[in-house]
Amino acid sequence: MTATVSSDADQQARFADALRRADLVAAELRATAAQRDRANADPIAEIDLLRQADLLQVGEPVEYGGSGLNYAQSQQITRRIARGDTSIAHLLGYHYAQQRIPHLFGTPEQAGEISRGNAQERRFWGGVQNPRGGSALELTRDGEGYRLNGRRTFASGASVADWLSVTAVFDGNLVFLALPRDIEGFRALGDWDNIGQRLTDSGGVEFVNTPVDGAQILGGIESAGKELSAYQTLVTPHWQLAFVNFYIGTAQGALEEALDWTKLNASAWETSGLEVATDDPYILELVGELTAQTTAAALLADRAGDALQAALDFGPELTAEQRAETAVAIAEAKYLTTKVSLEVASRLFEIQGARATTSAYGFDRHWRNLRTHTVHDPVAYKAREVGDWELNRRAPQFSLYS
Repeated sequence: MTATVSSDADQQARFADALRRADLVAAELRATAAQRDRANADPIAEIDLLRQADLLQVGEPVEYGGSGLNYAQSQQITRRIARGDTSIAHLLGYHYAQQRIPHLFGTPEQAGEISRGNAQERRFWGGVQNPRGGSALELTRDGEGYRLNGRRTFASGASVADWLSVTAVFDGNLVFLALPRDIEGFRALGDWDNIGQRLTDSGGVEFVNTPVDGAQILGGIESAGKELSAYQTLVTPHWQLAFVNFYIGTAQGALEEALDWTKLNASAWETSGLEVATDDPYILELVGELTAQTTAAALLADRAGDALQAALDFGPELTAEQRAETAVAIAEAKYLTTKVSLEVASRLFEIQGARATTSAYGFDRHWRNLRTHTVHDPVAYKAREVGDWELNRRAPQFSLYS
């Protein structure tokens, strides 16, 4: 009992230290977020900042050089980073999800080797997994090995990554690959120029006759065509929990930034009869409303993280019903964090006033970032999944979106 208590205390201490480092990084990112958003450059320096703060390997075992945090805790780091920069939190949240994929689909040997490399080399993972857009990535046999060909129009962090987590099709079946970014035949197209999430390096990529070794196929080629277990289909809730956390983290950071600016710069409305804007009852009401909504959404995000972590801790014997309950808990959080974060980001100027719309401040980036990513998969479908489960006990069907 004493050893267990000590172990739990040690993990909580490591978690607290990781949160502290994340807060320092978030503050540094926030200070230059508007300028970097306008520059729209590849996030090389930002990824290095995460690496230097030892945030890339927090989910890897302590004995390998990581912090030993569980997945829900690692996504709390994503939330903290989102308070400073939504784009970089997007990259980090995806990175944490991609680090867990070998543990769902790979052999124990593959998972251990990749995990050890992640911790020791502080690797950053990019993803080539979005199932929509471009030709399918197709894996075909080539002698003793394989070749990968195809194009995707959306791939976050791919050009600045050390390693790539890739989904492809082999003989009509889904396979997961772990490939070094400098592999032959891979090219990032450099065509990302959207209104938000501008530093996520999320443009198109292509593979042309890229050689793939059998050891780079998670679970081996024999895994293709096998029915996925309920435990393996937790892959999508991993990504969805990342979204939940950087949405609500963005709302928290945007609101904090707006309140700081208001205290220093806002003027009382001329007919209010007040000397300072911070005494205006309408501003106070709005601040209270948005704060309450943000707090509620954050608590639901915590609940979603606990649900996914409980399912992961249960392990490979997870039942279909347990998987459904986990997916629904995350869908509820996805729905609310989407609605609340967009509401917060769009109403900040009602607190701050007209001068806050000056382009140099870049406060509009919060809404642009959230609006760009929250249409990644329509949140109405998450509400429908929740309703179908509650009313008909029909579970969300597994896809790379649910």
